[in-house]
Amino acid sequence: MPARIKTEYWVQAHLRRCAVATIPAFVVRRGDRERGMVLVKINTLGEGCKVLTQVRDLDGRLGWLSALDGTLAPETEADAYIARQVDRDPDLWVVEIEDRDGRNWFEGEEI
Repeated sequence: MPARIKTEYWVQAHLRRCAVATIPAFVVRRGDRERGMVLVKINTLGEGCKVLTQVRDLDGRLGWLSALDGTLAPETEADAYIARQVDRDPDLWVVEIEDRDGRNWFEGEEI
């Protein structure tokens, strides 16, 4: 399997991508700097939040699994889900993106 970029650098690159597009994005929780998985909370600033969990297929290709039945959830529900995931995986990174259009600015397709 080819070497991958460290999670910390990968997250920083995507935060920069958001900044260039004037989309607010923040690291809410730092996980393992080298190999931590990423969870993205997309806050639509009114209609609710979408939560996506980073996944990889058997060939190492990146994708995003939609949590909470793939629907927009109240922020409190999204935050409770994220807290449970962090309890299970202390190496997890959590990034929040504020985008009224609900776009995921990280590479990879939503599954």
